Parts: sequence; structure tokens; C-alpha cells
Amino acid sequence: MSRKHWTMLTVLGVAATVAGVFLIVKTSPASATPTVTVYKSPTCGCCTKWVQYMRRRGYSVETHDVREMGAVKGENGIPGTLQSCHTAVVDGYVVEGHVPADVIEQLLAERPPAVGIAVPGMPEGSPGMEGTRWERYDVLLFDRAGGARVYAQR
Repeated sequence: MSRKHWTMLTVLGVAATVAGVFLIVKTSPASATPTVTVYKSPTCGCCTKWVQYMRRRGYSVETHDVREMGAVKGENGIPGTLQSCHTAVVDGYVVEGHVPADVIEQLLAERPPAVGIAVPGMPEGSPGMEGTRWERYDVLLFDRAGGARVYAQR
């Protein structure tokens, strides 16, 4: 092989490697996931566990300890029947309570016309509420008018 051919193959190899690295970085989940902004009580342990759960799934999470959660829920249009302990905002949607990461990913992929999704209350076995028991629960999609429908079941 001539030196010219060897040099050309080396240059092409380096270019392919750089392109491959760029593609991996550009499509990696960490760079593709939006920041989750969480409003929670400073003393709530299950809220902290949900934040840790989201971080383990590759999300960047920004937390704000808030003493008056009622105001946060009101500002974000969350009906009283759908409320839980913490409220998050991610890519324009409200995420109320112990919502699983895969349902958030589904919401962000489908982008339905809604305010957000909620897991009312604090069902045992939901993310952040892990323990010895597990109960079935619904993840509800809700709108500005207060309407809600089942979006996912766990």
C-alpha cells in the first residue's frame, strides 16, 4: 500500500471515529432529557426518594424546598382531587406526585394537549414510595378545565 493510500485511509478512519463519537454524544439519553424542576416540602422523605429515582434514570433534577405547596399547586393548575406531595415541571408539563419515569417519557414523546399528569395521593410501590407492599394505581392526564382521564396504569 502506498503512503498516499495509507494516509487517505487514516484520515477517513479519524473522520469516521469523530462522526461516531458526535453521534453517540448527540443521541445519548443524558443529553436528550430535559431538566425536571421539583417543588417539595423540605421535610418530605418520599419526595427526596422520587428525586433520587429520577436522577438514577438520567434526568437532571433541580429541587426547590417550598413551605406552602398549596400555592405551587394552584399556580400550576392542579385540581385538588389530583394532588400529591410534590409537584414537578418538565418541558412545559406539570408532573404531580409519584409518576414513573417511563410515563413521563411517554408524555414527552406523545405531547398530548394537557396541563400534565398526576398520581394522586401516595400509592405504595410507586417511585419514591417503595416498600413491602405494592398497590395498583392510575396515572391521570389532566387539562385546564379540571378534566382528567387515565393515561397509564401501574
